[in-house]
Amino acid sequence: MDKMTEQDGASKDVIGENIQALKIIFPEAFTEGKVDFDTLRQLLGDAVDENEEKYGFNWFGKKRARQIALTPSTGTLRPCPEESVDWDTTQNLFIEGDNLEVLKLLQKSYANKVKMIYIDPPYNTGKEFIYPDKYQDNLDTYLRYTGQKGDEGFKTSSNTESSGRYHTNWLNMMYPRLKLARNLLKDDGVIFISIDDNEVGSLRKICDEVFGEENFITTVIWQRVYSPKNSAKYFSEDHDYILVFAKNAEVWRPTLLPRTAEANARYKNPDNDPRGPWKASDLTARNYYGAGMYEVVGPTGRKFTPGKGRYWRQSYENFKILEKDNQIWWGPDKNSMPAQKRFLSEVKQGITPQTLWLYKLVGHTQDAKKELLEYVDFEHTENVLNSVKPTKLIKHILKIGTTSNSEDLVLDFFAGSAPTAHSVLAQNLADKGNRKFISVQIPEPLKKDEESVKTIFDLGKSRILTASKKIKEENPDYEGDLGFKVFKLDSSNIRAWNPDRNDLEGTLYEHTEHLVPGRTEEDVLYELLLKRGVDLTVPIEPKEINGKTVYSIGYGVLFACLNSEINRDDVENLALGIATWQKELSPASDTQVVFRDSAFTDDVAKTNMTAILEQNGIKHVRSL
Repeated sequence: MDKMTEQDGASKDVIGENIQALKIIFPEAFTEGKVDFDTLRQLLGDAVDENEEKYGFNWFGKKRARQIALTPSTGTLRPCPEESVDWDTTQNLFIEGDNLEVLKLLQKSYANKVKMIYIDPPYNTGKEFIYPDKYQDNLDTYLRYTGQKGDEGFKTSSNTESSGRYHTNWLNMMYPRLKLARNLLKDDGVIFISIDDNEVGSLRKICDEVFGEENFITTVIWQRVYSPKNSAKYFSEDHDYILVFAKNAEVWRPTLLPRTAEANARYKNPDNDPRGPWKASDLTARNYYGAGMYEVVGPTGRKFTPGKGRYWRQSYENFKILEKDNQIWWGPDKNSMPAQKRFLSEVKQGITPQTLWLYKLVGHTQDAKKELLEYVDFEHTENVLNSVKPTKLIKHILKIGTTSNSEDLVLDFFAGSAPTAHSVLAQNLADKGNRKFISVQIPEPLKKDEESVKTIFDLGKSRILTASKKIKEENPDYEGDLGFKVFKLDSSNIRAWNPDRNDLEGTLYEHTEHLVPGRTEEDVLYELLLKRGVDLTVPIEPKEINGKTVYSIGYGVLFACLNSEINRDDVENLALGIATWQKELSPASDTQVVFRDSAFTDDVAKTNMTAILEQNGIKHVRSL
């Protein structure tokens, strides 16, 4: 039976996986387990740029920011069923924690599973909260910030220009988070990022590096205000940007937007054409076309040419074919410039998204603030977030980045007041979709204490809860998923080996129990899901076997027995019971069984357990 080590308690080891992948491609570039860069350069040939001066985007701390993204987290996500809605059935997650650590913890369970990411990060205007960068251990920083570990005066502040590293601080925050987020996107996934003029240039550069310039899709302009600010010093800034990058631009395509009644109304059928409504389309163009220089004669004998500097779009032969097929329109009096009929039945059954989004289409900031006040009961209006986005905007993004007839997973790791989660619920209701969301927010304190909510995480949770209730009340027959599971970032449930060199005997005695005191079996089970790479919303089924509680996780992908005592007499019946249950469930992948190491009364019991399970086809047996 293998014992879970401290390394097993960490999140996905990105560096180790990168090295292993490199070994598979270039085995000759490794000597005694180390990379031989001279050999690697030879193998890569002209692809290696060894010039001192090269094109790129650099800033102070970039190497460290990259290293931070590669360093595994030693934390976990603790379940909070009492703060959740429909815990046993919902597929949605709302997570409290520093998004850098949470993104690391999601790497195994959600790699290549997210269809769309939308984030609204701090714009770096010098006023908003910037995540702490006092990294010794990222989890430790978060625990200190949230008061779970003592450190007087450990606070974060606004990133003002007087700090001396104004852009650098922001870049160091964004870069590792974007690198981790990319790993979670599906091959046909896409990310939308809201930003303003202050950092749009920097954001475009780091996204070019993280996602690849070739995967840049577009920059959307959103008209975020409905009236000019006459108090502006230079120009009234009426818009924000939304950068759009695909995981793979060769694969990703936007979902066409629904055609509007107004767009369809442009198609008429004045001549009762059996092919249905049509719209007249200009037959001429400015682009030179050698076969498009000729004269045509209309039904009344009037002659037409394309006009000076213009050409017919069709050759004369094609024109006559179209005319014979009643696809040329000469006007109601049959004496007008010819036009080609474009039938509604032949056009795309949807509208290609445009890059200019006016507030009439997707809402503005005042809409967003009013909307938030409808869903959260504030005593102090200054707690309304200035940066909140209208659900009308995010629903528009969901229409482009996801489809209603699939179970697309949507991620927002700068959740704020949770407009993305709210939008997913609302859009699913609107188009009978089955999208799922994962939202992440640090418990940043509100500007003023409220009786009902204390932090921005509480604010978002309250909003989702109210939105869920309102949808259910107004649509009592709706059967869509309106719940969410709450998880909170914390230190691992598995104790790290931290010996007291002055009392090694005492330390050994203390570590006979490897689990942190005060943690529940449910805490441990969900940490096992993260370490095993299993979705956090899979079903967990308990069953009594030989007087011990055994949990089946993900239909038998993982079994866990966390009882505090297993003796020799328990082993055979318990092992055979687990093996029988595993055969009944027939999981799609190899099964792993986990026990509490301290539960076995002696080594014989532990050895027998492993042997019986292996005899029954279960080879992966671990202990905590």
